[in-house]
Order: sequence, then C-alpha cells, then structure tokens
Amino acid sequence: MYVEFKGDGLADVARIGLVTTSKTGRTLYYRGHSFRSLKGGYKANYYDVETGEEYWISGCRKDGMDALYNTDIEIDEDIRERYWIEIRGMPECVDVSSFRGKGQH
Repeated sequence: MYVEFKGDGLADVARIGLVTTSKTGRTLYYRGHSFRSLKGGYKANYYDVETGEEYWISGCRKDGMDALYNTDIEIDEDIRERYWIEIRGMPECVDVSSFRGKGQH
C-alpha cells in the first residue's frame, strides 16, 4: 500500500509498505500504528488512532503516480522486490529503495 503522512504540508513522508487489516476491515495496521477511515476527508482518508494525525493510504498504482504532489517515496525492504516486479512491472529496478514521485498535480 501507499502510505503518506499528511502532516502540516501538502506532501510529507511517503512510503510503500505492507499494510494489514483487522478481521472486520475497519482498522489498518502499519509499522506499529493503527489507522481508521476518515469517511470523507480533504487530501487524507485515514487517521492514526493514537495521534489523530492524517494520512493518505491507498493501493499502489502501476504507473507510480500515487502521490498527489511531488514527494520522495521510500519502499520498505520487505516489499521492495515484489513492488518493482509485481506492481510496477520493472524488474530492473529491484535494487531501488526510494524514488521521487511526480505527483498528480
């Protein structure tokens, strides 16, 4: 999944990583954090249950245009190879652990 902290700027920290869900599917878990849906938010769709901070979490796009605005994207080591081969279809990039996301705007 694509996980971007929305913080106080338009684009902040972004990562590609494995996200798990609760049995009910109402809660997402990533790197020790729990997220719940904002059910309609502006440039954010989830919030951290503990801190209330807002995030954009979505499935990864094949074209890499996950970010709304230009931002650096880091890929978690445990998903890096799978991301480049299965999602992006770019096996020549399996050693790349970060890239600059162009953004949609």
